[in-house]
Amino acid sequence: MKISKKHIVLFVLFFVPILFYILLQLSTHNFGKLPIVSKSVIDVSLIDKNFTFEKRVTVVSFLGNDINLVEGEVYNLKEKIYTKFDNYVSFQMISFVDESQKEAIEELKKMLSVNTDLARWDFIFASGEEMQALHESFKTSDSLDENFHSPKAYIIDKELNLRRGKSTIKSLEDKNLFGYNMKSVAELKNDMIDDISVVLVEYKLALKKNNRSEDRRTNSISNEKK
Repeated sequence: MKISKKHIVLFVLFFVPILFYILLQLSTHNFGKLPIVSKSVIDVSLIDKNFTFEKRVTVVSFLGNDINLVEGEVYNLKEKIYTKFDNYVSFQMISFVDESQKEAIEELKKMLSVNTDLARWDFIFASGEEMQALHESFKTSDSLDENFHSPKAYIIDKELNLRRGKSTIKSLEDKNLFGYNMKSVAELKNDMIDDISVVLVEYKLALKKNNRSEDRRTNSISNEKK
């Protein structure tokens, strides 16, 4: 039996869309979550009650007590991470700074705010002991240096979990990682952007699922009243 052009056209029109729909559903249900590498980190509210990790996906950094030494790292974080996500309502960045650096932070913010709105980036003043305690709650393999600074930036989700995916960089792909090296543009660009995106999508999908469940519950209650 010969297959005519008519049969081919019918196959394309009817079966290809169905196949696409099935593949789309499979990809949605098998959506991979970003690994949790540490649980129950200390909430920032214990340092400053005006802030919390529980309402947004947070990028955390520890700048310590000498801002001049970390300007390059902070600039990389701004250019490669902050400007990519500053329009997302569920995103924020928090940098911890020693209380002695208030004037230096004001100068740093002036530099960072050129052509950039820093509304989703907060600089919180803390003692060295507070920064140390918070960082230790991340349960990483690294410690803050003598300036209470870390070259790493970290992702904290709304449930106070530290998140980190496997690196796409060959030299790092077999290592157990907790944060992202702010000195490495490649690590920020290739790893951190993707990982933040995954966590944001996780919450977006969860919200849609909850909304559908709420709609079904509302419809069920409405039908009971009829």
